[in-house]
Amino acid sequence: MAVAVLGIDEDGRICYWGPGARRLFGHEAADVLSRPAAVLFPAAPLDGAGAAERLAERGRTLGYWRARVPTLHRDGRVFDCGFRVFPVTGAEGRSVILGLASESAGLDRVKTNLAFLDALFATCPIGLVMLDENLRYVHLNQALADMDGVPIEDHIGRTMAEFMITSDGGEYQRMLRAVADEGRTVVSTLVVLRTPGRPDREQVRSVSFFPLSQAVGSRAGVGGLLVDVTDREQALVEAAAGRQRLALLDRAAARIGTTLDVDVTARELVDAVVPDFCDASVVEVVEWKDEREVFDPESVLLTRRIAAGTCLPPPAPELVGGLERVTYPPGSSIHQALTTGRPVCVPVNSDFMTSTVIHQARAQLLIDSGLTSLLIAPLIARGTVQGITMFGRSGGRPDFTEEDLSLAGEIASRAALYLDNARLYSRVQDIALTLQRALLPTAVASGPSVRVAHRYLPGSQATEVGGDWYDVIDLPGGRVALVVGDVMGHGVPAAAAMGRLRITAKALARQNLAPDSLLEELDVCAQDAGIAYATCLCIRYDPTTGLARIANAGHLPPLLRRANGTVESIDEVLGVPLGVGGVPFRTTEVELHDGDTLALYTDGLVEARGVDIDEGMAALRSRLEGATGTLEETADGVLAQLLPEAPTDDAVIVLARIRREGPGGAPA
Repeated sequence: MAVAVLGIDEDGRICYWGPGARRLFGHEAADVLSRPAAVLFPAAPLDGAGAAERLAERGRTLGYWRARVPTLHRDGRVFDCGFRVFPVTGAEGRSVILGLASESAGLDRVKTNLAFLDALFATCPIGLVMLDENLRYVHLNQALADMDGVPIEDHIGRTMAEFMITSDGGEYQRMLRAVADEGRTVVSTLVVLRTPGRPDREQVRSVSFFPLSQAVGSRAGVGGLLVDVTDREQALVEAAAGRQRLALLDRAAARIGTTLDVDVTARELVDAVVPDFCDASVVEVVEWKDEREVFDPESVLLTRRIAAGTCLPPPAPELVGGLERVTYPPGSSIHQALTTGRPVCVPVNSDFMTSTVIHQARAQLLIDSGLTSLLIAPLIARGTVQGITMFGRSGGRPDFTEEDLSLAGEIASRAALYLDNARLYSRVQDIALTLQRALLPTAVASGPSVRVAHRYLPGSQATEVGGDWYDVIDLPGGRVALVVGDVMGHGVPAAAAMGRLRITAKALARQNLAPDSLLEELDVCAQDAGIAYATCLCIRYDPTTGLARIANAGHLPPLLRRANGTVESIDEVLGVPLGVGGVPFRTTEVELHDGDTLALYTDGLVEARGVDIDEGMAALRSRLEGATGTLEETADGVLAQLLPEAPTDDAVIVLARIRREGPGGAPA
C-alpha cells in the first residue's frame, strides 16, 4: 500500500513531494512543487471550503486532523483518500503542514488485517510467535505461553532457546538460524522438547517457521506457528510400534522352520529377533534323562544351548555363546515360565542372579554385558516341554512391555511347534538311517581279480534317507557280481524296500543266475512287495574269460575307465525299472583288461537341484579320466568334487578295478 508524504506551506502551495506521493497521485515532483495544493483535489468544497485549504486550516488549528477526501489523480481519476495532517516548523521558523495520505481502500484492508491478527493472537489455539533477527521474542500469543508454561511478558526480549530444551545437539537452533539468516522456510517439522515451565512433560510439537524480512518494509526476523501434537504423535508411535510387532511376527513366521533340522530352526529363531526385537537371544532345549520324563518344577532343570546371538560388544558374545549345557535350580525364573506356560520378564538384578544364575563367573558376565532385562519364553508344543528361549535388552532400549511379552509368546509358540516337528522328524530320520545302514553291506567282497572301493553318503539332515543300495558278491569260479540300485522314495519305507531288494538280489546272484535272469526274478519280487519303482544295475565279471556281462533295469549306465585313462559309457541295455513287469531284460558283454575300472553309482552323485544330470555325468567322466591315485583316493575325490556340502539325496559310488594275471601268476 502506497503512503504519500507531502508538505503545504503557509501560502497553500506544495513545498515537499515524497516518492510515495508520486506513486499515489501520479505527479512528478517537478510538476507540482510550488503549485497550489488545490491541484490535488476536485472542485467540490469540503465543509464550505476547498479541500486543500480545509486540510491546512485544520492541521494548524487542531495540531492533528484526519479525514477522507475525494482526491484527483493526474490521469483524471477521482478516488477516496485518507489524510492525516499536522504542523511542523520549517526553515526560518515558517510553519508547514505535513500530510500523510493513502488510498482509503488500502487503509480499510490494513484495518481488517490488523483486526484479524489481533483476534488471531487472542483466540487461536495454535502457538503464534514473532522473533527478531537475534531469535528473541517480540510477540507471542497466549496459546504458546500456555504450552511453555510461562507468561507472555516473561518471554519478551528472551531467546527461544531459553524456553525449548531439546536433546538434538543444537539441530533445532541451527534450523531457526537458517530461517533468519538464509530465508529458508520450515513446514510441519516435529520437535521433541521440554520447557522450564513444564520440565516433567515431554512435548512433541509440529513447528513451521518463515522469514519476516521477505515482506516489504517489514521488520527482519522470524514468524512461527507451533502446534502441540504430543497426544497425536503418541498414538502414531503406538500404532507404529504395533505395525513393527506385526512385521516382526511376519518375518519370524517366514524365516523360522524352513528346514526339519533342530539346530537350524533354533538359529533361525535367534536371527529373526536380533537386533530387531532385542540385543541378545539364546535357545536352549531340555535334556531329559528319560524320553518319557516330564517337567517337574521341584527338580533341577538341565538344558543344552543350541543357538545364540547378540549385537552387543564383548563380553556379551562370551555370555550367550560360552556354555553348551546349563543347570537351573528349582524356583528359577526358567521354572516359573515353564510352570505357567507363559513368558515372564525379569530385571537383571541380584534376585535374578541368586535364583537363576548359579555360576558366579556367568553372573559377572551378565552384569558386564550391559543387559538390563530378560524376557523368558517357554518352548512348549503338543504338551511337551521343548526348552526355552530368552530375549535380552540393554539399557539403550526401553524395557519389555506387555505387548512385547505377547509377541515373544507368539514367536516362541510357533518356534516350539517347528522344533517339535524337527525333533520328531530327526527321530524318524535316525530310525531310517539306522535301518538302512543295517541293511547295507558292512564289508564287500574283494578277490584277487577285482579290487573294490565303495562309498555311501546319506543326504543332509534336511532331507530324508533314500533307498540307495549296492553290493559286491563273490560267486563260484572266482566270478564277481556288482550290483547297485535305487528305490523311489525316502524314509523308513524306502529303506525297508531297499533292504528287501538287496537281500533278494544277493540270494539270486549266488544261485549263479545271469544278470538278465536275476533282474527278471527281482522284478517279480518288487511286484509282490508292492514296490512300484526301483532301478537296478547288475554286472557279472568272469576273470577266466575277462568278460563282464551287464543287465540294466532303468538305472544310470556304468562308466568304464580303461587303463589308458579313456572313459566310456555302457548304455546299450538300458531297460525298464523294477516293478513295471512284462518287459524282458537284455544283456551285453564287455571285455575287461588289467587296470580297467568299472564305476557304478546312483543319481544322487550326478544330479542335484539346479544342475542338469548331463553336467553331472560329464563331471564324473572328467574326474575319472584325471584320476591318478589309488582307488580309495579316487572315490574320495569323486565325492569331494561332485557333491555339495549339503547333498539333497543319497549318493553311492562303487569302483571296481580289474586285475588279470598271466601265466605263472604274473599280471597279463
